[in-house]
Amino acid sequence: MDPAAEHRQQLRSLRDFLLVYNRMTELCFRHCVCSLNYRLLTGREVSGARRPGPQAGCPPPLTPCPPQESCLDSCAARLVRANHRLMGAYVGLVPALLQRRAAEHAAAAEPAPGPAEPAEGAPAAGT
Repeated sequence: MDPAAEHRQQLRSLRDFLLVYNRMTELCFRHCVCSLNYRLLTGREVSGARRPGPQAGCPPPLTPCPPQESCLDSCAARLVRANHRLMGAYVGLVPALLQRRAAEHAAAAEPAPGPAEPAEGAPAAGT
């Protein structure tokens, strides 16, 4: 592989990683962070106490506000495990997909059989 193609592949891989990371960060933040009113974690957020009303991005009212640190850890761990399972399935399916695609290309590359040759002694069509 030439250096330019390898560099493009590395950039694509980095871009894919950053997209997954950003998506995971956004999902876990929306799920776990209930209030941005204070610089430090509040007692409610640390203990998981009930909060008074709905806020954007948080579960419905009167449900426990998840402790942020443990919530973020478990959320990230769940998403990482899901990503590992997805990649495992992808790695398992890709070889079969590539084989099928190669077989389709090979079949398409074979010349189609031409019109049947007339038998010896038979008059040619159109004469």
